[in-house]
Amino acid sequence: MTIPKLPLGEAIEAAIDFLTENFSFITKAVSNVVENANEVLVENLEKIPPMVLILLIALLAWRLAGRRIALFSVAGLALIWNLGLWGATMATISLVIAATLVAISLGIPIGIASALFPLVNRIVLPILDLMQTMPAFVYLIPAIPFFGLGPVSAVFSTVIFAMPPAIRLTDLGIRQVPKELIEAADAFGSSRLQKLLKVQLPLARPTIMAGVNQTIMLSLSMVVIAAMIGAGGLGSEVWKAIQRFKPGMGFEAGLAVVIIAIIFDRITQKITHQGKTH
Repeated sequence: MTIPKLPLGEAIEAAIDFLTENFSFITKAVSNVVENANEVLVENLEKIPPMVLILLIALLAWRLAGRRIALFSVAGLALIWNLGLWGATMATISLVIAATLVAISLGIPIGIASALFPLVNRIVLPILDLMQTMPAFVYLIPAIPFFGLGPVSAVFSTVIFAMPPAIRLTDLGIRQVPKELIEAADAFGSSRLQKLLKVQLPLARPTIMAGVNQTIMLSLSMVVIAAMIGAGGLGSEVWKAIQRFKPGMGFEAGLAVVIIAIIFDRITQKITHQGKTH
């Protein structure tokens, strides 16, 4: 006895076809905005002389994360420049910045709503479980029919992949605010908005920043994977190395990714730590 297969795959394909046919004007508008913004960001980054940009990043790292990470930034970025990967690195940083900004802009408000409204929390949690257990490569599939090959699809898939930590940790940070402080705010007649802006969000800041840190790290990892759909950047260099079987070339691009990840990670971790000490 054979059990008929549920037409799940066919239903998903039909849904994607319906959306692309009837809402293509929206995806085209979004695609144009994201593509133009990414091009402007990459062009501006590439206009800055590499040594000047290295010094600017080092100064920022010194101010936010201390002398060691500043010296590491100088040495690491100078190595990337020396390896001839500067342009690919700027393209990767641009994609990470774009995807992270979108993911945080969507994730933090959803996390706030999830913490404040139980119904939203019950809806969001199963979706987050699905998003965080789905293999990363699967996110590349629906991006192509909506946005085609290129950096826009990379940003779309990266946002979906990297957003869950921002939502979860924003929710967690607000829920961890001591009830005594909430009761004190209520006693002084604070509105829900006043409690959120003056009590809950300031106290939840370290946890929210931890979510931002994880979002950045996931964005960087997904941008590299998204090279398979034409994202460009360092991921494209890794993909070329795999196709041409050039392990040295792949190691150089991988090392550049590691350097960028460490710089982003240490700076955001330091900001998180500063939030805990205030």
